[in-house]
Amino acid sequence: MSPAVISVTIIVAIVAAGVTVGFLARAGRRMDLEQWTVGGRGFGILLVFLLMAGEVYTTFSFLGAPGWAYSRGGPTLYALSYLSLAYVVAFFVLPQVWELGRRHGMQTVADFFGIRYGNRYLGGFACLVGIVCLVPYVQLQITGVGMILEVASFGDITRRQAMTICVMLLVAFVFANGVRAVAWVSVIKDGLMLLAAVCIGIAIPYAHFGGIGPMFAALAQAHPQHLTMPGATVSQGHAWYVSTVLMSSAGFYMWPHAFGSMFTAKSADTLRRNAVVMPLYTLTLAFIFFAGFASVLIVPGLKDGDLAMLTVVRSTFPAWLLGLIGGAGALTAMVPASIFILTAATLFAKNLIRPVLAPSMSDDQVAKLARGMVIVLGLISLYLAIVSSSTLASLLLMGYAGVSQFFPGVVLGIYWRRVTMTGVFCGMAAGVGTDVFLMLTHRDPCFGINAGFLALCLNFAVVGAVSVLTAERGGRLESQEPGLQRV
Repeated sequence: MSPAVISVTIIVAIVAAGVTVGFLARAGRRMDLEQWTVGGRGFGILLVFLLMAGEVYTTFSFLGAPGWAYSRGGPTLYALSYLSLAYVVAFFVLPQVWELGRRHGMQTVADFFGIRYGNRYLGGFACLVGIVCLVPYVQLQITGVGMILEVASFGDITRRQAMTICVMLLVAFVFANGVRAVAWVSVIKDGLMLLAAVCIGIAIPYAHFGGIGPMFAALAQAHPQHLTMPGATVSQGHAWYVSTVLMSSAGFYMWPHAFGSMFTAKSADTLRRNAVVMPLYTLTLAFIFFAGFASVLIVPGLKDGDLAMLTVVRSTFPAWLLGLIGGAGALTAMVPASIFILTAATLFAKNLIRPVLAPSMSDDQVAKLARGMVIVLGLISLYLAIVSSSTLASLLLMGYAGVSQFFPGVVLGIYWRRVTMTGVFCGMAAGVGTDVFLMLTHRDPCFGINAGFLALCLNFAVVGAVSVLTAERGGRLESQEPGLQRV
């Protein structure tokens, strides 16, 4: 049996096991809108941990992070910094948002903005921003699966074929199962990812250099600039690093799918405990970075840095282990992509079509429309994955720049009585507009600072100024709940 057949067989077996677990997870439950989107709000610490870890550690962690370590060097370490800071934000912010969500039946980030500020058009605008930001994130996952299967099959399966198969599985899986299935599939995905990360991060440096320390010593001697700022880049220096960490930590739980996952928890304490435990999972990224930095010396000159780690794995390990690592990588892409598509489809049906165009729609009709949108969004993401040449890390940062613009409206909506709908709307529009302008005109970074961070600062300034001027109008929940800032 050829190495390609062995590797692909193992990958298919792992993916099939994940899909089977997903279908079994929904057994005996009617997939109404509440169950499909937030799992009936009954997840304990284990399921919340699995779900959030499943959607946080994605193809970027498996391919994009080592790809940036290979092609850019030092700047890629921003990922370790922002993840640690993001969980501090989560500890203080998420429980309060969850309490509002439970009290008012929120299921999405657009629900938060629409209900908190009493304006369906603000909710609709948040919905559009969320969907636009989620599409490149889904694209990232689909592209990652294509890379994994292409390399693991030794070229027998093309990237386009792999991506097409992936989208077909994703659509069928999400259409039928909803968020509960995604959480349980994360059991397999997280276990395999932990095993793969440790094996890769330790075995590759030891196999080629005799250890992690000798590997870094060899890299420092051959490419000393690679381990410092700005690494192999010319514009991603210390200012970029700090601003990217701050923007990403603010936007980390502003992703629409993070809101949905937050609302699945059965209590606010569940989210606090999860924020305490989640940093331990970040340790796996260190091992992934080891493999990426080692690849600089093992396979120099690759045109696509995102392929660096898989290329080294294929040349270092036997076919069966390549299949095991490839299967872990495939689930690492498919599990997050499932929840991303589910969230985007729910946003479109529940927070755009129903409130703006068809207020009389029932929850069952919304659920049916959301399922239909799963197919549409899957096809759009597949098309973009086929025609786009963006790196995985670039796609991730593009999405972060957009969703971080939700942060002022969420945090000030909890802690500041005088924040107004007009202020939040103007601030979000200013932030998103600045993002789009700077990125389309290739001004990211701008003066050495992450464009998304500059947009976030402008967003805060506009929200504050406009809210002071329009404070008498306030937000709807503020007038109903005078103790909002202390929920």
